[in-house]
Amino acid sequence: MTAGPALTTDGAMLLRHGAPHRMLSGSVHYFRVHPDLWRDRLTRVRAMGLNTVDTYVPWNWHEPEPGRFDFAGDRDVERFLRLVGELGMDAVVRPGPYICAEWSNGGLPAWLTGTPGIALRTIDPRFTDAVDRWFEELLPRVAALQAGRGGPVVAVQVENEYGSFGDDHAYVSWVRDALARRGIDELVFTADGPTHLMQDGGSLPGVLAAATLGSRPGEARDLLAGRRADPEPFLVAEMWNGWFDHWGEEHHTRDPHDAARTVGEILDLGGSVSLYMAHGGSNPGLWAGANHDGTVLQPTVTSYDSDAPVAEDGAVTAKFFAMRDVVAPYRSPHVPRDDDAVALAQPARLTARTLPAPALRPASRALDALAGPGDRSPRPRTFEQLGLDAGLVAYRARTRLPAGESRVSVLGLHDRATVLVDGAPVGVLERATATDGVVVAGTGAEVTLELLVENLGRVNYGPRLGEPKGIVGDVLVDRRIVHGWSSRPVPLADARPDALWAAAPAADDAEPAAGTEDTTLGQDGRPVLARTVLEVDEPADTFLALPGWAKGFVWVNDVLLGRYWEVGPQRTLYVPAPLLRHGENTVTVLEQHRAGTALELLPGPDLGAAQEYVEEF
Repeated sequence: MTAGPALTTDGAMLLRHGAPHRMLSGSVHYFRVHPDLWRDRLTRVRAMGLNTVDTYVPWNWHEPEPGRFDFAGDRDVERFLRLVGELGMDAVVRPGPYICAEWSNGGLPAWLTGTPGIALRTIDPRFTDAVDRWFEELLPRVAALQAGRGGPVVAVQVENEYGSFGDDHAYVSWVRDALARRGIDELVFTADGPTHLMQDGGSLPGVLAAATLGSRPGEARDLLAGRRADPEPFLVAEMWNGWFDHWGEEHHTRDPHDAARTVGEILDLGGSVSLYMAHGGSNPGLWAGANHDGTVLQPTVTSYDSDAPVAEDGAVTAKFFAMRDVVAPYRSPHVPRDDDAVALAQPARLTARTLPAPALRPASRALDALAGPGDRSPRPRTFEQLGLDAGLVAYRARTRLPAGESRVSVLGLHDRATVLVDGAPVGVLERATATDGVVVAGTGAEVTLELLVENLGRVNYGPRLGEPKGIVGDVLVDRRIVHGWSSRPVPLADARPDALWAAAPAADDAEPAAGTEDTTLGQDGRPVLARTVLEVDEPADTFLALPGWAKGFVWVNDVLLGRYWEVGPQRTLYVPAPLLRHGENTVTVLEQHRAGTALELLPGPDLGAAQEYVEEF
């Protein structure tokens, strides 16, 4: 037996079980928070006065390979939604299939987007057939947790900001119908930017049209109202009270009172609102996405703090209190009030310290062991052709370098390559400058040319969604194409740091003789592995800094935290307490270019120099 939907509309009024209602929501992404901390973070956003939590569902997080679905542990979306309900809040689910979210590939699986000729986010059956199979796995789980069946889910979004991408209305209608066919009978809505262009592409007749914005809600309300013959509630599905960061740019912040003022304007207009983000969390492992501004790739950093009211480590901020004040008059009586002393307590943190000096080992043979035999072909193979989502691909070919200087360049590098000749690094190629190449010296003899290519993050927004990674064109020595490549995937996301470490010394035969020291190790541009131990009496949150290190990846015990990069803005990596254990904890670093001398624990985050940011619509 099921009851009617929890949320209904009466003209411009939103009703909850028949009574006037304001949705006071905030985005909390279960996939960006350690599952042991889900309840803590949800309790904190509830203490801000919110009555609803919304979350995306990233398809690629749950179906990493065709037909292999994972809903366990940190992927247990049902457990997360039940926790929302146990805390007395409502839940909104945004299942996509595309989610953006600054998440790799906008949540679409790379094994699907790499299909030759596929038209993504359209009625193309190669796309919709795959979505059908995914929805068959996901939506019955969501449907069973709808409010009409005793669960917390009161609304489900149709696609996501589709009007920023395309105008295949048959496809958006197909998504709406796919939800209904699988038992979604609570309120459904679309969400798009408040422009005619975006609403034209993404909204549907008879479906509540919500807005996503950072400012000027009055203009948005008027635009949406002017497009419908009958009045409907004003819903801001995302109010951008902060923003995310890209590597090589500044850290984005937004003044707490300015953000709260915009929320107040939405509420004064009779609207409902969801804060994006209420708590941002972290981009785990290699799941951070990227933007492309038409000229350069803009990879997203590991932190997804987003200057949210509840910070990456759960700390409540000045923005939290500003938001709590502005929503206080609208708090829902059905949501339990929190004991501030419990809900707002700052998280415990380890003491600041410098970790023991790390041991270093050459990484090249360990990476070779992880890569395996690979694939041989006349031209380099892409990540997609190799079945690799994220990480590195090691390309190797034999070629002749003319005597004197020549230039090695790449036509189509996605995204960054370390170039080596006979094992010696000769330069780094960036995506935007790869056609300029690096200068190499030759003698006329044959050499081994290697390119270690890194995927910096799959584009999550715009027309470049789904583009391939790796070397997507040709490698040139001056004007001559190099043929005969070995392309070997290096799946860092699956790497066991203990196995990497064990493989390094014996394979490289590079351990210094007794009484000697290899002073070039970690300083000559070759990748190195580094290891140190963190002693912990009582696990607590901490922030790991790598001063003097250039670029690479960090594991704590067996968990890949993500990337670090000296270009900033992010200077520390958040290490949540559940990743640590009493006693010894191993920190493993894969440094791609230049090792520092120490790793440090800091008492708080360093996300870089701040830049005030407001998206102007």
